[in-house]
Amino acid sequence: MTDRAIETEGLTKQYGEVTALDSLDIDVPTGELYGFLGPNGAGKSTTINILTGQLTPDSGTAEVAGVDPVAEPVRARERVGILPENGKPPSFLTVREYFDFVAEARGLDSVDDRVDRWADRLAFESKLDTLCTDLSQGERQKTLITQAFLHEPEVVFIDEPLTNLDPIIQERAKQFFTTYAEAGNTVFLSTHFIATAQEMCTRVGIVNRGKLLEELDPRDLGEETLLDRFFATVDTDTAAVDPADSAALAGEE
Repeated sequence: MTDRAIETEGLTKQYGEVTALDSLDIDVPTGELYGFLGPNGAGKSTTINILTGQLTPDSGTAEVAGVDPVAEPVRARERVGILPENGKPPSFLTVREYFDFVAEARGLDSVDDRVDRWADRLAFESKLDTLCTDLSQGERQKTLITQAFLHEPEVVFIDEPLTNLDPIIQERAKQFFTTYAEAGNTVFLSTHFIATAQEMCTRVGIVNRGKLLEELDPRDLGEETLLDRFFATVDTDTAAVDPADSAALAGEE
C-alpha cells in the first residue's frame, strides 16, 4: 500500500467554454478521511469521475492507490470503491443478487459473511431477497454503501453517503467511515453537509471553479466553524457550472 492515496497535479478539464477543473492539485495521504467541499458546479463530480477512471482530463496527472486512473482505469477501479450521488442498484436484481454480481465483478469468491455484517450494521437484513426496484430510497442507499465497501478497497470515494438514511443509521455509517480510515484505508468524502465534514474529517479541501482554495484540519478551527470558514473562502456568487454535477446539462434523466 502506497503512503499517498490520491495525488493530482495540474488536473484540467474543459466542457466547451466551461472550465470544470483548473490545474487542480490534491495530495491525500493514506489513512485520511478527506472532505471535499464546494458549491454546486465547483468541480467535485468531475474530480471524482477522473480519479475513478470514468473521465479523461484534458491535461494534468492523477494517481490513486499507486495507479494512474487515466492510463489504467480498470486496474484503478479494482482498488477503489465508489458511492455515487443519486446512484441506483439494478432494478431487476434482488439485493443479494446485486452483491453477488459485484463480488464476481471484483473477483471475489464468497462474500456472504461481509454481506451479513453490512446488513446487520445498516439494519436491512429483511431486504436482502427484495428486488432493488421495490426498495425505499433509504434501503437503496444502504445497498449502495455496502457495494462500495464490499471488496474492502484501499480508497473509497463517497458522494453524499448519508442521504435518505435515518439518524441511527447515519451515526452507524459515520462511525464505520471513521474506523475504516483509522485502519489505514482512505475515505474521500464529497458532501454539502459541512457540519458532518467538520465532525468526521481529518482534513478538508475547499474547492470552487475547479481550484483548490484551501486545505485545513477541522480540529484546528477553534471556535470558528467549518461553515464560517467555507463562506469566508468561497465566493458562491462566482460558482462555475460543472456539467458533471448536472445531469440536465448532459441531457440525462
